[in-house]
Amino acid sequence: MPTASSLTLTGLAPVLDPDVRVLVLGSFPGAASLAAGQYYAHPRNQFWRLISAVVGEDLAALPYAERLPRLLAHGVGLWDVLGECEREGSLDSAIRKPAANDFARLRSLCPQLRTVGFNGQASGKFAPQFDAAGYRTVVLPSSSPAHMALSFEQKLDVWRRLAQAQDRMSAAGQAPLF
Repeated sequence: MPTASSLTLTGLAPVLDPDVRVLVLGSFPGAASLAAGQYYAHPRNQFWRLISAVVGEDLAALPYAERLPRLLAHGVGLWDVLGECEREGSLDSAIRKPAANDFARLRSLCPQLRTVGFNGQASGKFAPQFDAAGYRTVVLPSSSPAHMALSFEQKLDVWRRLAQAQDRMSAAGQAPLF
């Protein structure tokens, strides 16, 4: 009989549409998120508070089913760098046999995508491949409850870089991010 650590886990479906201009990539959903079938479902994960502050709408106050369409309305998509792996628990350090998601289709799925934010250092290891593909990248402090070395305000200062491209895009005659 296989042990829990030998089971292959499959991640969540991407939250994307053709109008996505910013994509936030996590590493792989934690156990609470996989159990709920929801991105950032752990009650202490700060993702929904952080992204709410960035887009200027309290998405965290909405039921999950309403959050995703509102997030997309702001031009923000969600996905993870890994599509499957073996892991016991929720820590990125426990990931074994990682398999990356297929990002080759990203340009056709999200032709407006300009900025990719990486939620934490583990997903941030993929930033060079997105840089090479011509995307603006931002490695963000992890929103995970396992990474509380920075205060919410300190994390938010870095997360706001997702929106800093707005002024440059507006100046270039392109639609703003939010």
